[in-house]
Amino acid sequence: MALLNVDEFRKFLLRGNVVDLAVGVVIGVAFGAVVTSLVENIITPLIAAVIGEPDFSSLSFTINDSEILYGSFINALLSFLIVAAAIFYLVVLPMNHMVTRFKSQPATPEPTTRKCPRCWSEIPKQASRCSFCTADIEPVEVAAAT
Repeated sequence: MALLNVDEFRKFLLRGNVVDLAVGVVIGVAFGAVVTSLVENIITPLIAAVIGEPDFSSLSFTINDSEILYGSFINALLSFLIVAAAIFYLVVLPMNHMVTRFKSQPATPEPTTRKCPRCWSEIPKQASRCSFCTADIEPVEVAAAT
Protein backbone atom coordinates (compact mmCIF):
# COMPACT_ATOMS: atom_id res chain seq x y z
CA MET A 1 0.00 0.00 0.00
CA ALA A 2 1.53 3.31 -1.09
CA LEU A 3 1.80 6.03 1.50
CA LEU A 4 1.01 8.75 -1.03
CA ASN A 5 -1.54 7.85 -3.67
CA VAL A 6 -1.52 10.78 -6.09
CA ASP A 7 -4.64 9.71 -7.99
CA GLU A 8 -6.75 9.45 -4.83
CA PHE A 9 -5.41 12.78 -3.58
CA ARG A 10 -6.25 14.44 -6.92
CA LYS A 11 -9.80 12.97 -6.82
CA PHE A 12 -10.21 14.24 -3.26
CA LEU A 13 -9.10 17.75 -4.19
CA LEU A 14 -11.30 17.93 -7.27
CA ARG A 15 -14.48 16.75 -5.57
CA GLY A 16 -17.14 19.43 -5.66
CA ASN A 17 -17.47 20.05 -1.94
CA VAL A 18 -13.72 20.59 -1.40
CA VAL A 19 -13.53 23.12 -4.23
CA ASP A 20 -16.71 24.84 -2.99
CA LEU A 21 -15.27 25.02 0.52
CA ALA A 22 -12.03 26.53 -0.77
CA VAL A 23 -13.91 29.16 -2.77
CA GLY A 24 -16.07 29.92 0.26
CA VAL A 25 -13.04 30.38 2.50
CA VAL A 26 -11.34 32.72 0.01
CA ILE A 27 -14.50 34.80 -0.39
CA GLY A 28 -14.98 34.81 3.39
CA VAL A 29 -11.45 36.09 3.99
CA ALA A 30 -11.88 38.82 1.37
CA PHE A 31 -15.27 39.79 2.81
CA GLY A 32 -13.77 39.87 6.31
CA ALA A 33 -11.02 42.21 5.13
CA VAL A 34 -13.59 44.55 3.57
CA VAL A 35 -15.70 44.57 6.74
CA THR A 36 -12.64 45.10 8.95
CA SER A 37 -11.64 48.07 6.80
CA LEU A 38 -15.22 49.42 7.00
CA VAL A 39 -15.19 49.17 10.79
CA GLU A 40 -11.69 50.57 11.31
CA ASN A 41 -11.85 53.36 8.72
CA ILE A 42 -15.49 54.48 8.72
CA ILE A 43 -17.60 53.18 11.61
CA THR A 44 -15.01 53.50 14.38
CA PRO A 45 -14.08 57.11 13.47
CA LEU A 46 -17.80 58.02 13.38
CA ILE A 47 -18.33 56.51 16.84
CA ALA A 48 -15.12 58.17 18.04
CA ALA A 49 -16.34 61.53 16.74
CA VAL A 50 -19.57 61.16 18.71
CA ILE A 51 -17.84 60.26 21.98
CA GLY A 52 -14.95 62.68 21.41
CA GLU A 53 -12.13 60.16 21.14
CA PRO A 54 -10.06 60.73 17.96
CA ASP A 55 -8.74 57.16 17.69
CA PHE A 56 -11.29 54.62 18.88
CA SER A 57 -8.99 51.62 18.43
CA SER A 58 -6.39 53.07 20.82
CA LEU A 59 -8.74 53.08 23.82
CA SER A 60 -7.04 51.23 26.65
CA PHE A 61 -6.44 51.08 30.37
CA THR A 62 -3.56 49.75 32.44
CA ILE A 63 -3.60 47.29 35.32
CA ASN A 64 -0.28 46.38 36.98
CA ASP A 65 1.74 47.62 33.99
CA SER A 66 -0.40 45.55 31.58
CA GLU A 67 -2.16 47.54 28.88
CA ILE A 68 -5.68 46.34 28.07
CA LEU A 69 -6.64 47.45 24.53
CA TYR A 70 -10.42 47.33 24.77
CA GLY A 71 -10.75 49.64 21.76
CA SER A 72 -9.23 46.96 19.51
CA PHE A 73 -11.61 44.44 21.03
CA ILE A 74 -14.57 46.72 20.27
CA ASN A 75 -13.32 46.99 16.65
CA ALA A 76 -13.14 43.20 16.38
CA LEU A 77 -16.59 42.87 17.97
CA LEU A 78 -18.08 45.38 15.53
CA SER A 79 -16.44 43.54 12.62
CA PHE A 80 -17.90 40.25 13.82
CA LEU A 81 -21.39 41.71 14.27
CA ILE A 82 -21.35 43.28 10.81
CA VAL A 83 -20.13 40.05 9.17
CA ALA A 84 -22.74 38.03 11.08
CA ALA A 85 -25.52 40.46 10.11
CA ALA A 86 -24.43 40.48 6.47
CA ILE A 87 -24.32 36.68 6.31
CA PHE A 88 -27.70 36.43 8.03
CA TYR A 89 -29.48 39.00 5.85
CA LEU A 90 -27.73 38.21 2.55
CA VAL A 91 -27.40 34.42 2.77
CA VAL A 92 -29.44 32.77 5.53
CA LEU A 93 -32.75 34.62 5.18
CA PRO A 94 -32.90 34.36 1.36
CA MET A 95 -31.98 30.66 1.50
CA ASN A 96 -34.60 29.95 4.19
CA HIS A 97 -37.20 31.84 2.15
CA MET A 98 -36.26 29.97 -1.02
CA VAL A 99 -36.32 26.57 0.70
CA THR A 100 -39.69 27.33 2.27
CA ARG A 101 -41.11 28.58 -1.02
CA PHE A 102 -39.97 25.65 -3.13
CA LYS A 103 -40.44 22.92 -0.57
CA SER A 104 -42.98 20.57 -2.03
CA GLN A 105 -45.78 19.69 0.30
CA PRO A 106 -46.69 16.02 0.06
CA ALA A 107 -50.17 15.58 -1.32
CA THR A 108 -52.57 13.92 1.06
CA PRO A 109 -53.81 10.76 -0.59
CA GLU A 110 -57.51 10.38 -1.20
CA PRO A 111 -58.94 8.12 1.51
CA THR A 112 -59.96 4.67 0.27
CA THR A 113 -62.24 3.89 3.20
CA ARG A 114 -65.24 5.47 4.89
CA LYS A 115 -67.27 4.90 8.03
CA CYS A 116 -70.37 2.74 7.95
CA PRO A 117 -73.33 4.99 8.87
CA ARG A 118 -74.84 2.25 11.06
CA CYS A 119 -71.92 0.76 13.03
CA TRP A 120 -69.11 3.30 12.31
CA SER A 121 -66.67 0.60 11.20
CA GLU A 122 -64.11 1.35 8.47
CA ILE A 123 -65.29 -0.05 5.13
CA PRO A 124 -64.05 0.38 1.55
CA LYS A 125 -65.58 3.35 -0.30
CA GLN A 126 -66.97 1.11 -3.06
CA ALA A 127 -68.72 -1.24 -0.61
CA SER A 128 -72.49 -1.52 -0.90
CA ARG A 129 -72.81 -3.67 2.24
CA CYS A 130 -70.96 -3.31 5.56
CA SER A 131 -68.89 -6.40 6.30
CA PHE A 132 -69.33 -5.85 10.06
CA CYS A 133 -73.05 -5.17 10.50
CA THR A 134 -74.24 -6.30 7.01
CA ALA A 135 -76.23 -3.09 6.51
CA ASP A 136 -76.99 -2.06 2.92
CA ILE A 137 -75.03 1.11 2.09
CA GLU A 138 -74.98 3.40 -0.92
CA PRO A 139 -71.56 2.94 -2.67
CA VAL A 140 -69.34 5.95 -3.31
CA GLU A 141 -67.75 6.53 -6.73
CA VAL A 142 -63.96 6.36 -6.58
CA ALA A 143 -61.96 8.33 -9.14
CA ALA A 144 -59.70 6.17 -11.28
CA ALA A 145 -55.99 6.54 -10.62
CA THR A 146 -54.14 8.38 -13.38
